[in-house]
Amino acid sequence: MKAVIPVAGIGSRLRPHTHTQPKSLVPVAGNTILGHIIDRLQDAGIEEFVFIIGYLGEKIESYVRRYYPQLRSTFVVQEPREGIGHALWLARETFRHDQDGVLVMLGDTIVDVDLRDLLRTEGNVLAVKEVKTPSIFGVVETNNSGRVTKVIEKPRIPKSNYALVGLYKIADPAWLASALERIIEQDLRTHNEFQLTDALMLMIQDGAQMTTAPVDHWFDCGRKDSLLEANAKLLNRPEFLGNKYPEFPDTIIIPPVSIGKDCQISHSIIGPNVAIGDRTIVKNTILSDSIIGSYSELRQAVMHDCIVGSDASFRGLNHSLNIGDNTEIDYS
Repeated sequence: MKAVIPVAGIGSRLRPHTHTQPKSLVPVAGNTILGHIIDRLQDAGIEEFVFIIGYLGEKIESYVRRYYPQLRSTFVVQEPREGIGHALWLARETFRHDQDGVLVMLGDTIVDVDLRDLLRTEGNVLAVKEVKTPSIFGVVETNNSGRVTKVIEKPRIPKSNYALVGLYKIADPAWLASALERIIEQDLRTHNEFQLTDALMLMIQDGAQMTTAPVDHWFDCGRKDSLLEANAKLLNRPEFLGNKYPEFPDTIIIPPVSIGKDCQISHSIIGPNVAIGDRTIVKNTILSDSIIGSYSELRQAVMHDCIVGSDASFRGLNHSLNIGDNTEIDYS
C-alpha cells in the first residue's frame, strides 16, 4: 500500500520555529515529526510514499532523500495551499489506480495505533480519538453498528466526541479521487478551504462504507504544548528509558532523555523529558521538559517547558551576591 503525506502547511502556530523550518521537520524525541511518521509507516511495511509539499518544500525533499534514500518517493507541489482536500486532489493521479488502497496520514500528526492491524482491516477505516473539545477538529458520527454516517470539519455544535486524528485508510482510491474532483469542480469549501472530510462525506452519500479505528495516543504536533507533550510521551518509551549516556562532567541526567551526537554538557542537571540535538553546548544549566535543537548553546540557565531552535544561543543571569540577615530576594 502507498502512503500519501500532506506536508505543505506553514505551521503558523509553531512560529517562530517555522519561519525557517517546515513544521514537519521540527525536532521531537530525538527525531523529527516527519521522521517519526515515516518510521512507523515503514515498520508497517509501507515503502512507497507521496509527499505533498509547499512551504519550504525543498527542505522536506532534501530531508527525505538524505535520511530515507531507500524509499520510493514522489513529491507533489501544492501551490496555492487551499486545504487538505486540495492537496490530495493535486496528488490524485499518484494513487488513483492503486489496487491495494491508499493510506493518507497528515504530516503534523503522530499516532499510536497498530498500523499493521489497521491495514489488514477490510474497507475504509478512519482513525479516531475521543476528545473534550471536538468542535476544533474534524468529527465522526456513527450508527449503532459502528458504521460512519457523517464526517464534518470543525462543527459548531458537535454531535460526537470522536475526532479524526489525520490517519485514513481508503480501500478504493479511484472513488476518493473522483470525490476530490467533485469538491474542486463544484467549489465545495468548508471554512474557506477544500476539506478531505467533504470528499469523504460525498463517498458516504454515494454508498461507501466506513468504519473507525480508535488510537491509543494522538499528538497533533502543530502547537507548542502538544509538541512538548508528544516529546515527553515518546521519550518515556523503553528505547529511551534504557539509554546509556556518555559521562558528562559534574552533570546529573534524569531519564528519560535523548542527547544527540557530540554534545558538550557540564555542571548541569538534564531531565526529565528533554531532547537535545547534535553538537549542542549546555553549561551550568538546569533543563527539564524541553526540546533543544542542534548546534545550540545554553549557559547559566534554568529552563523548563521550552522549545529552542537550532543554532540558537541563550545565556542566563549569573549573580555574585553578598546577602545579610533577614533579607528576601525574589527574581520571579
